[in-house]
Amino acid sequence: MSVGAIDTWGRLDRRDRLAVTPRFRRDMLQSLPPRRPLIAHGLGRSYGDVATLEDGVHLRTEDLDRIMSFDPQTGVLRAEAGISLSAVLQLVVPHGWFLPTTPGSRFVTLGGAVANDVHGKNHHQAGTFGSHIRAIGLSRTNGKEYVLSPDHEAGLFAATVGGLGLTGLISWVEIQLVAVDSSFLDVETLAFENLEEFFEIAAASEEGFEHTVSWIDCLGKGERAGRGIFSRANWCTDKKYQAHDDRSVMLMPFEAPSFILNGVSVKAFNIAYRAAQMLKLGRHRTHYAPFFYPLDGIGSWNKLYGPKGFYQYQCVTPKEAGITPVRRMLGEIAAARQGSFLAVLKTFGSKVSPGLLSFPREGVTLALDFPNKGKRTLDLFERLDRIVAEVGGRLYPAKDARMPPALFRAGYPRIDEFLAYRDEGIDSDFARRIFT
Repeated sequence: MSVGAIDTWGRLDRRDRLAVTPRFRRDMLQSLPPRRPLIAHGLGRSYGDVATLEDGVHLRTEDLDRIMSFDPQTGVLRAEAGISLSAVLQLVVPHGWFLPTTPGSRFVTLGGAVANDVHGKNHHQAGTFGSHIRAIGLSRTNGKEYVLSPDHEAGLFAATVGGLGLTGLISWVEIQLVAVDSSFLDVETLAFENLEEFFEIAAASEEGFEHTVSWIDCLGKGERAGRGIFSRANWCTDKKYQAHDDRSVMLMPFEAPSFILNGVSVKAFNIAYRAAQMLKLGRHRTHYAPFFYPLDGIGSWNKLYGPKGFYQYQCVTPKEAGITPVRRMLGEIAAARQGSFLAVLKTFGSKVSPGLLSFPREGVTLALDFPNKGKRTLDLFERLDRIVAEVGGRLYPAKDARMPPALFRAGYPRIDEFLAYRDEGIDSDFARRIFT
């Protein structure tokens, strides 16, 4: 048992917390103090409070990172929940395999990918991470052990996928990888001048391109409102396999001063970023690392937002709501002059996520980072919340640090079904904020 710093990626709540770091799966529950609630904590890439617990015990999974089995012929991998997606890729890429879908950082644990049912640039074809899980090993705090799958203990499986670590301790995960013909992608970059053009390009790209994503200038007004850069890609077929190298990651050595994070600097960044991306229009070949994980090349990039930390606001609005809610949200953000350095806009496909609390649904998702400006930022979020709620949208718990309970309940209609599967010995700051 130790006391040390356990932080959120948004760096909004930095303090020392009680933690245990078991070396083996069999020790996960044996080393815990009695009658203390706990939460599993991986690599700390959740932006908000889903993996922190005031006055509780954080079970750190950093040593539970072993490969249990990998079949290079079938692409079936089983590994302990604490292994990073980065380590998985370094093993499987040379054999011609890749993750079925991947979030925007490879420094995420396998267990965290399951608990948040992460999604990637290929959601319109692959769905979420949970769609590719073959089995889950789950330890409940009452001492019971389960092996879950879509066909065995299906209710508890659905609650665990996207269940934010609240149904038990995920000890291992078995997934089906996907075969790829290269570790490089053929990428096409296009510019769009407004939201109408974005939706046209996105619709035209869904069948012919496995991976799609766009950056959007969230401070654009008038004719520039909704302009951005659209990237779409497929795997190359050259049979060249080169795994990434984490030794090339550069560290952010200091916190950025708060005074440089203002409307003027964000606007200047957006202009400069668009200009740089315009030079890349057309087709080019790129390795998977910079395409899927552009920010992973800068270690501790969250320090760029200064000592007060930052929020990420990610929502999804349903397809039937169309363009209007996105336009309204961008209007509120531009009027507040609190735009994001990197705003991401993407469409989700129709494949239903397997988890009771999975975030993606068919529609469009907007994700933005906001430096913490206190009440000004929170007031802006309330205005964005109203837009999301009016159309029946939802926010992403893995990115959230302040969502109102009413918005969560409205956006996740299967919450009562989920609560029946909660592990009574597990809690989190997010759960206390939302469920009580």
